[in-house]
Amino acid sequence: MRSLKTLSSIVLATTTVALGLAAPLAQAQDKVKVGIFAASSALPFYIAQERGYFKEANLDVEGVPLATHPLIVQAMVKGDIDAASNLLSLEALNINVLRPNTGFFISLNGQNAQYITEQFVVRPDSPAKELKDLKGMRILSAPGPGNMGMAKAVLKTVGLEEGRDYTMQEQQMSVHIGALKAGTFDAGYTLEPLGTMMIQQGVARRLEAGVVATHLVGRKGAFAHLAGGVVSGKFLQERPAVAERYARVWARAVNEANTDPSVRELLVKYMNTAASIAPSVPLVKYMMVRDLSPQDVEDFQKVADIAVQMGIVKSKIDVRPSLKSF
Repeated sequence: MRSLKTLSSIVLATTTVALGLAAPLAQAQDKVKVGIFAASSALPFYIAQERGYFKEANLDVEGVPLATHPLIVQAMVKGDIDAASNLLSLEALNINVLRPNTGFFISLNGQNAQYITEQFVVRPDSPAKELKDLKGMRILSAPGPGNMGMAKAVLKTVGLEEGRDYTMQEQQMSVHIGALKAGTFDAGYTLEPLGTMMIQQGVARRLEAGVVATHLVGRKGAFAHLAGGVVSGKFLQERPAVAERYARVWARAVNEANTDPSVRELLVKYMNTAASIAPSVPLVKYMMVRDLSPQDVEDFQKVADIAVQMGIVKSKIDVRPSLKSF
């Protein structure tokens, strides 16, 4: 018969082994890679990361900076990323035409003259007072076919044609301020927070913001959904429970982006925005897909149809299958 001391040792050893095996399992986090395009529309990602919401949901999330939206699409197709913080909607719709179910929007960013992202700016000494005054100018654009296409489409509504009335070149976001300051370009189609930064620095002045809602959707107060949070089809298919957990964290961050002014502090840390400027940077209206109204979806479809007409999106597409509600 074993002694009480021996039995106690066996119990202790067994317990220790069990705890040792269980501890790593309890601490294991699901890895998620997220492509990030450096614009204010990426803010929900930084909120969730900085405030520990991903970790609370047992997610090990890695941000992968990508300089253009086509690179985000490429990374998603290859399986190098599981999601994107702010993929341009036209790029996402185009890849879904070519390769159905590549990406699904879980949120959309509403942009207009109040919730500013895209905008035309000119040098401070420019005589331009409205968009039609950009005739004869050298214009830089935010990178990617989607941004270039929307800029050209807007100018077409005021009677300006590329080549005949102006020239346009896409430029990485990091060079917008320097290019305008140096006089290499006369005007620009740029995004936030760069728009506010160049205005505050005296490099440019805003000619008109929210131009897609006003000139393409056709209503100044409408929302132009030009980008949004995306999860890949592969992520949804292979790890649906993890994707849902990620989406629920995203919804929490979206809510705070809309309601907590202090989130602008993250622009200072992640987007080279001066602390004195950050409080005045306008933000989009972040909207989870589950909260979209029928009018929002209709307006999104209108932007997609315009993109098809311009050849940015290769063929007609119904936007609804690209929306995923959680």
